[in-house]
Amino acid sequence: MISFYWPGAVGEWMAFTCAAITIAFGLLLFLMPRLSFKILRLQTRDGAGDAIAEGRATMAGFYLASGLCCILLAQPLIYLVLGLGWGFTAFGRLVSIVADRAGTRFNWMSLIIEALLAAMPLVFVFGII
Repeated sequence: MISFYWPGAVGEWMAFTCAAITIAFGLLLFLMPRLSFKILRLQTRDGAGDAIAEGRATMAGFYLASGLCCILLAQPLIYLVLGLGWGFTAFGRLVSIVADRAGTRFNWMSLIIEALLAAMPLVFVFGII
């Protein structure tokens, strides 16, 4: 029988919290894609239902699946995937800031948040906390 696992240590709670935040982002994208796009500063053309579907499907799908897998299975290697996913997201943001000269306040704040979300499961996986 499968039972729900509650984290016991501080590092586990950090990884669990990152997964919960990832799920929250996924739910926001899934349930309110237009608001999510506004927050992310993305625009769609009028009547472009395909773009809204992309937010619900591709973006929300990966956030929801990765966060739920982490919480439901509670395995370090799955948390590693979550941490690396956020890490590469932060790296892509940094490359854009440098290469595209996109050093806006929004991008710097997003980079900090993404780096923190990457660190939370990685410190648990690598036994730092």
